[in-house]
Amino acid sequence: MRIMQVMGSDKRGGAENFFSRLCIALQKKTDITQCVIIRRNAPCMHDLLEGGVKPIEMPFFYSGNIISKLLLKKYINQFTPDIVLTWMSRATSVCSKGSFIWVARFGGYYDLKYYKSCNHLIANTKEIIDYLIKCGWLREKTSYLPNFVDENKSFSIDKASLQTPSDAPVILALGRFHSDKAFDVLINAMSKIPHAHLWLAGEGKLEYKLRAQTISLGIAERVHFLGWRNDIGSLLVTADCLVCPSRIEPLGNVILEGWFYKKPVVATTTTGPSGLIKNEKTGILVPSEKVSELAIAINRVITNPTLANRISQLGHAYYIDNFSRDAVINHYINFFKRMIY
Repeated sequence: MRIMQVMGSDKRGGAENFFSRLCIALQKKTDITQCVIIRRNAPCMHDLLEGGVKPIEMPFFYSGNIISKLLLKKYINQFTPDIVLTWMSRATSVCSKGSFIWVARFGGYYDLKYYKSCNHLIANTKEIIDYLIKCGWLREKTSYLPNFVDENKSFSIDKASLQTPSDAPVILALGRFHSDKAFDVLINAMSKIPHAHLWLAGEGKLEYKLRAQTISLGIAERVHFLGWRNDIGSLLVTADCLVCPSRIEPLGNVILEGWFYKKPVVATTTTGPSGLIKNEKTGILVPSEKVSELAIAINRVITNPTLANRISQLGHAYYIDNFSRDAVINHYINFFKRMIY
């Protein structure tokens, strides 16, 4: 099978990280020949090269750009793929129909205007499948294929290296500093969680505002802005609780990461987490924007080892059965075979 994957993003986030993981995993399959195309100077370049994938770089100036269209068409003609898999709107907007099966992947509730010529759509949650059908896409032209997370072995880190006392409970949150992620709500909740420290791993335009919020609440010494990290596994191994406080969250890759590392997860009842978590079994769900309820849930987890251990173990078992790397890669390979043959 000849598979081309195309990613036009110049950011680093959940979709981009999974793109790299999938490309690297497929590169190791002897029955797949792969061509990977990315945006010039994209952050995923380092990850791909480290994983044994040498991508082709393209400019991807803007959605629908004619130069990008011509370049991608040239690479498609040279590689002659069976399937072209485009990731998100920018890559999809510069692809055109050809003598291949055109598949696009949805990791959110995108506008379908760039996807009308695709042969098939992949969604990484069942809720996105429902959205596509509601938008008029045919059910038989959609497939649900979940994500998997980085499963490389990680080791704990010294809390003192992040200005955190060794005996302090650590709450971890991951993601871009964007209003959708609701880190402002989590910071407000921290004022009701005494003695615990919050590690925020991410970056974005809201960082200054979030830092100012911690100062105004008098908790700046307990909230640590870690920047973008390449050692998420080590942070998870060390943390006592993973929190996903989002206002809008189509999937929640961080939940899968928490489950893999056997960490209790607290998340809001947004679409992605609600579709993944069985409340009080594989995690704890609270309404979004509810500071007091979020604080109560986190306090329950970090003060009740029995509860924390129970939901951690059930979450990990659910991950292994449904979202492990081997399981998801098998789903993708079977999907490619079904499309081609």
